[in-house]
Amino acid sequence: MPDLLPYRTLVWLDYRLAAIFALGLPLVLLIWAALKREQALLRLLGIYWRVASLLPITVLLLTDAKPLGYLLGAVAQLLLVASVWFWVDLNEELADLPPWRPLPFTVRAWRWGLTVFGLLGAALSASAFRCLAGALQQPVCAVWLEAPKGLHLHVAKVFSFVFGGDWTSAVAAFVGYLGLVAYVVGLLQWLLVRLPKQGRVAGGF
Repeated sequence: MPDLLPYRTLVWLDYRLAAIFALGLPLVLLIWAALKREQALLRLLGIYWRVASLLPITVLLLTDAKPLGYLLGAVAQLLLVASVWFWVDLNEELADLPPWRPLPFTVRAWRWGLTVFGLLGAALSASAFRCLAGALQQPVCAVWLEAPKGLHLHVAKVFSFVFGGDWTSAVAAFVGYLGLVAYVVGLLQWLLVRLPKQGRVAGGF
């Protein structure tokens, strides 16, 4: 469908930007902060990676075309943005770091880049909420499944080579649901126990 081409381009751009801002750069920053022993940045990035674990869960569910994956796509990006700005103590420690030093400067630039990407990406993901009703045959819904299914084929080949078994889309969805349950339990534990006690202080999160 020619009228779907711009939308498909935006969706694929969203996946590529996610690989850069949500996965690639924070991994580099985590290693960099560990080498420099910047404890504030390590805590910030450690929290970020805990929150970011919702991204692979989303991909696993979309691999088997589970409607819930469309909702999680938007939720995950909003949570990523919140995770890098929410903590008062970490914001203050980052503000106290010399702005001319390469690592703090890069972290600040990444936070702003992630914020723009996350908000725009969440808005784009929200355009696929019609797929939550299960009408996955719609072209808009199918576009969001292309990248997860393509990644699934590569993972299945590696899994078969290493373990000699089949990594099917149903297995991927099952693992995704297990991961989602663990994620929700951890999130509720933080909301109901840690947040009332510590507020916006990262502490030993």
